[in-house]
Amino acid sequence: MDAAYRARWFDDEAGPLVRPYAMTGGRTGGGEQQFDLIAVVVSELPDPAFAPDEPEPPVGPEQARILALCRGTPLSVAELAADLDLPVGVVRVLLGDLLAAGLIRVRRPVPPALLPDERILQEVIHGLRAL
Repeated sequence: MDAAYRARWFDDEAGPLVRPYAMTGGRTGGGEQQFDLIAVVVSELPDPAFAPDEPEPPVGPEQARILALCRGTPLSVAELAADLDLPVGVVRVLLGDLLAAGLIRVRRPVPPALLPDERILQEVIHGLRAL
């Protein structure tokens, strides 16, 4: 967390100056969207270095930090919560708002049923070793 952000929104004795329920408007769910902890979030906004005339979207400070973190590096929901020092539930609500606004893209993990069977992978490994 950078020093300017911390000084503005954090009091060492009291903790965060904005409580989680205030960040989410009292909402506890991410809307229709369910975000898995390992789902990967990518910002849809262009890098300001390449598009300096592009206006910043009208979002709150936490959402702006999510967009900044995900602009160049895709991050999982769990990583975002850790980097922002916010509860996962709050991050999920904020991500739901950003997704609804078209500011992020979310890649969901592959469901276990669609993953290849371990036996098949073992046979491939044995076949490669035999070469």
